[in-house]
Amino acid sequence: MMKLVLATHNKDKITEIKSLLQELPIEILTFSDFDHFPDVIEDRNTLEGNAEKKAREIFNITGMPSMADDTGLFVDALDGEPGVFSSRYAGENVTYEDNRKKLLDEMKDIHVEKRDAVFKTVIVFIKNNEEKYVVEGECKGYIGFEEKGEMGFGYDPIFYLKESNISFAELPLEEKNRISHRGRALQKIKKVLETIIK
Repeated sequence: MMKLVLATHNKDKITEIKSLLQELPIEILTFSDFDHFPDVIEDRNTLEGNAEKKAREIFNITGMPSMADDTGLFVDALDGEPGVFSSRYAGENVTYEDNRKKLLDEMKDIHVEKRDAVFKTVIVFIKNNEEKYVVEGECKGYIGFEEKGEMGFGYDPIFYLKESNISFAELPLEEKNRISHRGRALQKIKKVLETIIK
């Protein structure tokens, strides 16, 4: 059975990834399975650059196939911000709530018709020194005026779907995984993993 290391300390991401890949005959390992597992600094200027840096660094340490994602929320009215800096939009070592509050404050005077946003996720899977696979997924929506919902994490309570006008945080995990940026990227990497396992 192939072992796959998730190159992240984010427990919320780990839950989503494990949920979507649970049918595959692979053993998923996380930071809790290792004595030394660094928190890789995301200092690249693209989602793919950050994801590859994380996956490759963990591959180099563990010697096992490693996978990482980087996700950004790109808001039209803010010229694409917070983008690649989404996880630290309000500064270093901030909470999800800090980032959401800053974004809502920045957009408090922006009309609903101009609040379009897109979530993007890039996943990089490093199988070995020669093989690298890259997939991406995105989901379009808009930034609401208030937080709604108790599920999800990050910007989920303020990212709304246009078709239903409900936030990601109001969706059960299974439903969110079916339509979200990370869910769509994971569906693609799942197909890659299926071909490798065979």
